[in-house]
Formats: sequence, structure tokens, C-alpha cells
Amino acid sequence: MKTELKIVRWDSFAKDLKKLKKKFSTLEDDLKVLIRSLIEVYHLHGIDSGGIFAITGLGIEGKSFYKVKKFACKSLKGKGSRTGLRLIYRYDHLERKVELIEIYYKQEKANEDRERIKRFYKK
Repeated sequence: MKTELKIVRWDSFAKDLKKLKKKFSTLEDDLKVLIRSLIEVYHLHGIDSGGIFAITGLGIEGKSFYKVKKFACKSLKGKGSRTGLRLIYRYDHLERKVELIEIYYKQEKANEDRERIKRFYKK
């Protein structure tokens, strides 16, 4: 049985990440830890730490989208896992693939860009 996830980064995600890395220098490493310790554990082992939430109401059938609210970032000392960083991704159960869609800082943006998701998946 395959025990690791394939990770795909959307171009728009890469732009979001590049912008945020100017503020949060540890973000790339923090993202790797998050994928390994939270997303893989949630999807491959069924362990829910309460940090991942399903995104509903997109009107896209047969696809699962998630928001990570527990995102520890070493650059935000003293905040633990509730740093205000958010990660939006799609999980494909059959391919064991995670598509990183969006990353944002809650103080700069209130919610995920639902239109970004719809534009890509309703093609």
C-alpha cells in the first residue's frame, strides 16, 4: 500500500507562498512539516487533530476540498499552531494526491478564494 502523498502546487499557490515567505522566512519548512504531520496523518491514517476542515458549498461534485486552520509557523513565535495562516487544498483519495490551492494570512485576507477553486475545477 502506498504510504505517501503526491503533492502538487498550483501556480497561484506558488505566488501566494512566495509573497508570504517575505514575511515568514520559515514558511517553506513549516509547510513541509504541516503536510507530513497533519495532512498525511489525517488522510492516510484517519487521525483528526481538529485542524483540518472540509470546505462545502462550492457546487463541485466528486471533489474534496479542505482548509487547514492549525498551521504552526516558527516565524510567528509564541502563537503555537493558531498563527492565522490558512492552507486550502484538494485531496484526491484515489490518486493519494494533495493539490495545494491557496495559502494566506488571516490578518490580510478573511477567507479562501472560492472563485479561484471554481474557475479551475469547473473547466
